[in-house]
Amino acid sequence: MQLVLLSTLPGFLALSYQFGWGTFINLIIAVVTSLIAESAILALRNRPIAFYLKDYSAAVTAVLLALALPPLVPWWVVVVGSLFSIVVAKQLYGGIGYNPFNPAMVGYVVLLISFPIEMTSWVTPISLLPEGVTHPGLWESLSIVFAGNTPVDGVTGATPLDLFKHSNGLVVDQIYQNEALFSQASFAGVGWEWVNVGFLIGGLILLKTRIFTWHGPLAMLGTLALMSILFWDGGSSDSPGSPIMHLFSGASMMGAFFILTDPVSSAVSNRGRLIYGALIGLLVYVIRAWGNYPDAMAFAVLLANFAAPFIDNYTLPRTYGHTDRRKATEKQEEE
Repeated sequence: MQLVLLSTLPGFLALSYQFGWGTFINLIIAVVTSLIAESAILALRNRPIAFYLKDYSAAVTAVLLALALPPLVPWWVVVVGSLFSIVVAKQLYGGIGYNPFNPAMVGYVVLLISFPIEMTSWVTPISLLPEGVTHPGLWESLSIVFAGNTPVDGVTGATPLDLFKHSNGLVVDQIYQNEALFSQASFAGVGWEWVNVGFLIGGLILLKTRIFTWHGPLAMLGTLALMSILFWDGGSSDSPGSPIMHLFSGASMMGAFFILTDPVSSAVSNRGRLIYGALIGLLVYVIRAWGNYPDAMAFAVLLANFAAPFIDNYTLPRTYGHTDRRKATEKQEEE
């Protein structure tokens, strides 16, 4: 858990550089709220508080939720999401190891459905701010988050996926030429491309240290890229976007390496993780291309969490000393 937290640092630094102090404020609020909520529920359950807090699972949930939220979102949004993630999605199921759904994504989806305006108001990347305008400083950011002060005009804007999705009637080349979010980008979307690179670096560190296997992330990213290639159609007005845009926009890399790799709510075997990751990649693309939400990582992960027990039932590894695989239910049927 500590290594996972450290590996989010490249993505966090990229978010902070591109979008200002908001992500740092989100992180502090989420961590404090989550630790207090975890402690309170543990006390109600007569469990040793210090023992369970030392596993850092509450901190990981808080950090992942905070990194997914828009910078400068009102403080109460972060608090509501953190409380729902810890109290409802984790502790009411019995705590770590028993939650069937990814707690951070449950909190995120609850917020997205309940507060769509707050959850879609993203800060403009630093390189696209008007001349003479900068991101709010720490104290001004705190006043926006806690006092509800309105940020300076030109500081908020659309994300690459949102902008692309709502550019109806334009071919891809026109979108890339007319919109600074794409025309000034290096290869995907201004700001977001480097945030995804940051999470990719962190994910590769976790792979190198064998915190998880490559099966889930590779299957998810590969399926997302494959779907993007199949429906690219040369960039017409109906095109859902290029593979590079889908891989390096939104929460693609964060989802691949930090969300779907949750050992509790994902599939358990390597073969199962391949199917699980591919399912998430497919759902992400389908919802992005033809659904109502520009980024779909949270919905895709939660839907795959539903399917994980079914996947596990049919992908159990072969038992040592046996030649055939079996389903998880076969032993019960024999008895």
